[in-house]
Amino acid sequence: MELLKDRTVASLVTENIKTAHVFKKYGIDFCCGGGITVEKACEKVNINFEDLERDLLNVEHTNSRATNYNSWELDFLIDHIINVHHAYVEENIPLLIQYAARVNKVHGHHYTELGEIQQLFSLVATELSGHLRKEELILFPFIKQLVKAKREGNPLPQAHFGTVDNPIKMMEAEHEEAGEILRKIAILSNNYTPPEGACNTYRAFYAKLEEFEQDLHQHVHLENNILFPKALHLEKELKQ
Repeated sequence: MELLKDRTVASLVTENIKTAHVFKKYGIDFCCGGGITVEKACEKVNINFEDLERDLLNVEHTNSRATNYNSWELDFLIDHIINVHHAYVEENIPLLIQYAARVNKVHGHHYTELGEIQQLFSLVATELSGHLRKEELILFPFIKQLVKAKREGNPLPQAHFGTVDNPIKMMEAEHEEAGEILRKIAILSNNYTPPEGACNTYRAFYAKLEEFEQDLHQHVHLENNILFPKALHLEKELKQ
């Protein structure tokens, strides 16, 4: 049996989504950087493997149907990503843009990081809006065609972008960019900790930013670690 330290971060989160909370607690990236072993991830953020191992082993190792995304059909998983995560991004971007502008206008003279946070969030909002459209209009419909072809015993559908690996690589690069911007925001905001005596709007802004980052981690995990590898495997299967 493979030792826990030799398992990849992504494989553990794919097997049991609850482990994501443990990795988050220790500052380990489980979505974009999830391809490394648990041991390497500990070295990277300079933490004690035994502490992480203890917490991981304490995680309840039973998956409810609601969280066992790895067993879902790909077309069903795509609908879930669109209806839950894409909808969340679209609903919350306007709210966060409003919050950022208001908090920076009132407090930016004193807390100069707010101006930079506002600019960075505006950048990630623009990037994500285009990213979601590309997934919904190009990549996701093609993956659904692959699923349909397999189900009905039809040949591999043709796509103008060649292999599914091409748009997947682009989406993964964009995930990395969005993740990097949010990492910068987390550093600037002292991990979303408002200053002492901050007004309710300031506190609500940071709390919503943190929620947005957590949702994006889950969203990217479902795509990078489950949907994309399975789509690549399915395309190969249909080529044979």
